Amino acid sequence: MEIFKAQSVNFDKNVRESFEKQTFLKLLGAKLIKITPGEVEIEILNNKKLYQQDGYFHAGVTSTIADVSMGYAALSLATDNSKVLTTEFKINLLNPAIGDKLIARSEVVQFGKFLKICKASVFSISNKNEEKLCAISTGTMFIT
Repeated sequence: MEIFKAQSVNFDKNVRESFEKQTFLKLLGAKLIKITPGEVEIEILNNKKLYQQDGYFHAGVTSTIADVSMGYAALSLATDNSKVLTTEFKINLLNPAIGDKLIARSEVVQFGKFLKICKASVFSISNKNEEKLCAISTGTMFIT
């Protein structure tokens, strides 16, 4: 992985302030657990209201934290007062998302002039703290 340098000393604050404005993420109970330049982790704790019919986290929840974590990984490298928009993303759901929580770990792969390419891995975490990869995603972000 390439090592990226944040364009703002306020990168942590910028990501946190944007994250706090996301009411949908509050509804899901999403929390930022790591922010470093070009990398972000977001977790969602087990909540039966977020399940699909077979008792797994809904794919929409898995997709949401993959998408959002990639966006914030890109934003962590941007200048102050920047905004991030997803222009596209693809997700592969590999295993049922079952566990005490989901964690999305994202990183920037390429920080281009116009487009930022990111990847995410989403893990389900058991009550024994065992991780199982349940999804991988790639996305293209646009910073304004």
